[in-house]
Amino acid sequence: MSKNDGLLYTRFLDDHDHNALEILFNKYRDSLILFIHGFIQNLDDAEELMMDTFAILASGTTRYKAKENASFKTWLYAIAKNQALLYLRKRKIKYISTEKDVLNNLQADVSFQPVNILLDNERDKRLYRAMESIDANYRQVLFLQCFENMKPEQICRIIRKNIKQTYNLLARGKEALRLAYERMGNSWDS
Repeated sequence: MSKNDGLLYTRFLDDHDHNALEILFNKYRDSLILFIHGFIQNLDDAEELMMDTFAILASGTTRYKAKENASFKTWLYAIAKNQALLYLRKRKIKYISTEKDVLNNLQADVSFQPVNILLDNERDKRLYRAMESIDANYRQVLFLQCFENMKPEQICRIIRKNIKQTYNLLARGKEALRLAYERMGNSWDS
């Protein structure tokens, strides 16, 4: 539960309990890598940025403040998103997935896809692959909702959009995902 995660982080900062940070690291490591990979499309760099995200937490330079409408998880993902966007800005790369990139990803050896390494459920793997072919903004909100079980109120804080814009992105993203999923030969109802 995210409330307990905030308490773990506070325990790390206040009591220097390194086990608390290790628990958070183990809990969020894989999902943060997938989330960041959605931005930068490079597994090695996504792992590095996940480590940078935890380095920020470990340094204590930014502090989590428990709020009713912002969980620790929301705060953590906002830091990870900022790291990914900073990475892209430094390399002058736009956060856009092109059709050519999508085709290359689908034709690549699937054993090296991060989705195969980090996701256990076969349907989740197919959904994640389909998500790689949709608009980057849709992909971001759908990842947070589908794979991280975040509510729209949490998502809007991460993406810095109002709640109506977030609901619109989710609705349009779901339709784009459905079409992409079916184009891959999958049945949406399965």
